[in-house]
Amino acid sequence: MIKLDDYLKKQKIDLRRVVAASRDLEALRPEDRVIRLAKKRAKGGDEAAKEIASKKPRSGRPVSGPTIRRALAGGKLSGAAKTRILRALNVVLKTKKKNEAGLRDLF
Repeated sequence: MIKLDDYLKKQKIDLRRVVAASRDLEALRPEDRVIRLAKKRAKGGDEAAKEIASKKPRSGRPVSGPTIRRALAGGKLSGAAKTRILRALNVVLKTKKKNEAGLRDLF
């Protein structure tokens, strides 16, 4: 996906920063594990757990180096992988005090 490569060069962003931002962004945290446990308890009929289970946890799957390289080479990517790249890139752009990118800007 040439658009992604051009965008990264234009904004002067290193791939390693995107991967690191994704790792931090998508990493499972204790509150995500609480949500996962609440979903199991909500199936059993626990009313208090249903409220906690309605929150959305992180995926726990950060963008990897091969995924980024595949995106830069123009290979096929799933929608979830594209979204993870976009979220990580927007975190990096936010630290640089630049406007957020859209999915159409990159792919």
